Amino acid sequence: MNDKAAPYHAHIYYTLAHRAVAEDLHRRLGELKEAAGIAPILFVGQLRDRKVGPHPIPQFEIHFTKEKLGVIVPILESSGLTALVHPLTDDDLADHTSLAQWIGEPIELDLAPLDPPGMNKGVARFGKTDF
Repeated sequence: MNDKAAPYHAHIYYTLAHRAVAEDLHRRLGELKEAAGIAPILFVGQLRDRKVGPHPIPQFEIHFTKEKLGVIVPILESSGLTALVHPLTDDDLADHTSLAQWIGEPIELDLAPLDPPGMNKGVARFGKTDF
C-alpha cells in the first residue's frame, strides 16, 4: 500500500529492568503527539508491564501513519529498545509477521490471539485506544 495515510502501529518492548528507558521514550513520544500541528504520532498507549495479546513481554504501542515512518523509526532505533513496526491491514497475522519490521532483536510473538484474515480489531481502534 502506497497510501501515505495508511495506518501503522509500533509496539515498543521492554523488560522491567529497562522500564525507566521505556518511560523516558514514552514521555518523549507523548510530547511529540502533543506538538501542535506537526505531531507525527496519533496515539501513545499505556505501558503494559505484562503479556497483552500476542506480545509476550511488557510493551506499549504508538499509532501513526505511513508517511511518518521516516520520523518514527529513527526515534525508536535510538532508544535501544526492541520494537515491532507494522501496518494495519485486514490481515492481523501478516501485519505482525510478514509485513512487520523489527528494530532490535526480534521477540517470538504468541500468534494465537491474532484476528483471523479479513478481520483486524486494531483497525477500529487506530488512533483511539490500545488493548
